[in-house]
This record gives sequence, structure tokens and C-alpha cells, in this order.
Amino acid sequence: MNLQWFTAQVQELNGALKAQHAEVEIPDVELVEYQPQIGADLARYIDHTLLKPEATYKQICEEITAAKAYAFASICVQPCYVAMAVELLQGVVPVCTVVGFPHGATTTICKVMETRDAIANGAAEVDMVLQIGALKSGDYLSVYRDIARVKEAAGQHTVKVILETSLLDDAAIVKACLLAKAAGADFVKTSTGFAGGGATIHAVRLMRLSVGPEVGVKAAGGIRDRKTALAMLHAGANRLGTSAGIAIVNGIAGETHAY
Repeated sequence: MNLQWFTAQVQELNGALKAQHAEVEIPDVELVEYQPQIGADLARYIDHTLLKPEATYKQICEEITAAKAYAFASICVQPCYVAMAVELLQGVVPVCTVVGFPHGATTTICKVMETRDAIANGAAEVDMVLQIGALKSGDYLSVYRDIARVKEAAGQHTVKVILETSLLDDAAIVKACLLAKAAGADFVKTSTGFAGGGATIHAVRLMRLSVGPEVGVKAAGGIRDRKTALAMLHAGANRLGTSAGIAIVNGIAGETHAY
């Protein structure tokens, strides 16, 4: 994919936004070569993720307690566990949670209220799922406003936008990245891990080219070992979402059903 192809995506996106009377214009993509600086300590790149819906209180507490010994970028839990995670972690590791998860189909006001509630309970970061159906329908203004409202509600807290790349073609991935960047998102993220597909090297590279060096890229879904983690970082990710964080840091393979 060359600059001409990316320019065509920007032009198509801006044409649609203009037709939708949007007061936003997407700037041209500048294809900057991304040079990752990857340290030996992989923990600082990892959002250690505990999102299994069947997990019990006991399992969540045990996992958080075990993960507390590692300097993870964050520990990501379901919204109902944010306050508990904050109490258990005592500021040692930031708490992340999810918004509009896993389908992104809740209304914007619901996502805004989820975001405010999560931050009130102590969350430092939120990973929101964008409106996948709206994106695939070409309703780019709704996608932009959805992200922008969540970022406004989050204030200085980190917002990551989950694209669910396994459900999108390359053009839609680029457009989603450009909309997220324009709306003020701090990261774009590949996957929820609950839609039958996870992170791929191709998607991560495409996302990094789309957002440039200014916005973070989070690879999530199917990252279960150190080799895969490093490959995602070399491809352009600077954050990894995985339930195999402890295994990866220790250089062993995580469970095959890990997120």
C-alpha cells in the first residue's frame, strides 16, 4: 500500500464526512517509518487482561494479586471489577477497563456514562469499542462523534479505540484509525478478542501507518507467547492486550484459550 492508496482513503472519507455535514476534515496521511524502541522488560508494554465473563470474584482477586508483582502498563478488568481492582492494586499498577464491550453497539450516551463511572471508580484508562456497524455502513460522522464524546468524558485519562479488525477490510481499518485520531483518541486497538479473530501483523502495520507516531497502537487478541508479543511490537504496536501477560514476561507460553 503506497501513499496514493492512503490518499484515496482520506479523500473518500472526507467526501463522506462533507456529505454528512461534519465539521471535521481528516488531514492527509504522512507515511513515516516507525522505529520501535523495545526494551527488555516486556511488562511495561502489556495491559494484563482479565475479561472472561465467567471469572469469579475469587479468580479475579487471585489474578490481580499475582499480577501486582509485575510492572504492567495496566491491568484491564470488566467495569464491575474496577473499584475492587483499584483497592487491591493500591496504585502499584494502573487499572484499565472496557466501554461498549464487546460489540460497540451501545448508544454514545451509555458509553459516556460508562466512562464517567469507570473513572469515578478509579480507572486510569478505558478501551472503548467503536460503532462497528456504523463504520461499515459509511456513517463516519456517528463513529467520530461516538469516540469524541467518550474522549471528552475521559478528560486526561487514556482512551483506546477498539476497531475489531477481523471484521473490517483494509480500507475500513484505515478510515477507523483516521477517525479515532481526529476524535482525540490516545490509542487504536485491534480487537476485543471475542469476535473470532485477534491481532495480526498486517493489521498492526496498517494501523501504525494510518496514525503515525503520535497515536498509540495496541495489539490484542491471540498474543500468548513472547515471540508473538515481540513480533507485534516490531510491527508497530506499543501496547499489548493479553491475559497471558505473566507467562509472556516469564518467557513461557500462555494457555491456548488465553485472550
